[in-house]
Formats: sequence, C-alpha cells, structure tokens
Amino acid sequence: MGRGRAKAKQTKVARELKYADHGIDLERLRTELVSDSDADENRRHPSEDEQD
Repeated sequence: MGRGRAKAKQTKVARELKYADHGIDLERLRTELVSDSDADENRRHPSEDEQD
C-alpha cells in the first residue's frame, strides 16, 4: 500500500505533458521536415556524375 500518492503524481504529470501548450511552431517544423526529406532523396539518388 502507499502507492496512491505516487500514482496520482505520475497521472498529474502525464496529464500536464499531454495537454500543455508547448509552443511548437508547426510551420517551422513543416519546413524542416520538407527540407530533411529533400536531403534524404539526394542521398538515395546520387547524381550520375558521382556514380563513376
């Protein structure tokens, strides 16, 4: 017994993390993801000059 207080605190922290506004800039995230995917494509498909 005695786990009730610890579990209640974990639940409180989890709820705060889930519902809190973390100030994420979604537009910036979108541009980073697009630029990262472009870089991945360049690594997967090297130009013909590099294949020699």
